[in-house]
Amino acid sequence: MSTVIRAHGKLLLTGEYAVLDGAEALALPVRYGQTLHAQPSDTPATLRWTSVDAHGTPWFEAAFSLPTLSIESTSDPKTAERLRDLLLACRRQRADFLADLEGWNVRIEADYPLHWGLGSSSTLVAALARWAAVDPYAVLFETLGGSGYDIACAFATGPIFYQLEAHQTPHVEAAPFDPPFADHLFFVFLERKQDSHAEIRRFRQSKATPPADWLNAISALARQCAAAQTLEDFAQRLREHEQLLAPALARTPVQEALFEDFPGVVKSLGAWGGDFVLAASPLAAWQTQQYFAEKGFPTCIPFRDMAL
Repeated sequence: MSTVIRAHGKLLLTGEYAVLDGAEALALPVRYGQTLHAQPSDTPATLRWTSVDAHGTPWFEAAFSLPTLSIESTSDPKTAERLRDLLLACRRQRADFLADLEGWNVRIEADYPLHWGLGSSSTLVAALARWAAVDPYAVLFETLGGSGYDIACAFATGPIFYQLEAHQTPHVEAAPFDPPFADHLFFVFLERKQDSHAEIRRFRQSKATPPADWLNAISALARQCAAAQTLEDFAQRLREHEQLLAPALARTPVQEALFEDFPGVVKSLGAWGGDFVLAASPLAAWQTQQYFAEKGFPTCIPFRDMAL
């Protein structure tokens, strides 16, 4: 039977890195994402996989023998091995997944530039796990690792609070985050994609000393950001968040490094140093977009155009 599964991308508004250690985070599913199309094939015992970009151009192709899932052919052996690992992780939860001689054609389509880093891996895991009817968190933790907030965002219908209880059990709660000052919020792409897994390793290996009670403070800021009713209050919470994270990561805040003269607040999202930042300013929309364009960052997306 043919299947179509849509998985949303994500942005982590608060709690980056700290969410790995149990802090509560405020996360945002976004309008962009990937759609998986799976349909039975006339070619038995073969899974043919195609991944396409926002222009409909294939960027990865592979064929797997069924039921062994051995790689028959591929345009990228490393990507094929990662995909095989995900497929096998699904099968370890459900033994009959792709375990007969029926052939399949699978196509996964992105509707955004993949270098934006909105979750090409997590949307793949979420969609694949739903197709296989298995637990997506288990697949993620067994293969790619991470906190799992991105899996929670994949099928969320709005902002969420996310927390790893006891460092292993995901807790997801709808967040009442619909800021009346949304017209003054923008997501700016820093023109370089961060390797999230490498950044997590760097964080784990860092000898930086976090401030005392920083996890509780980060958790409190998630709730305070979601509840903020004025731009000024929200901006102050973002500043406090950056001040907490900087010593914990031994990194310079992005505003201090790149946007010191910005009339507002610029906050890193997710992995510090790449992907998107959140800009909050009393400036008119065109002035904010002009500021970042003149700095060499033309991708400046209004909050309501990004948020689901």
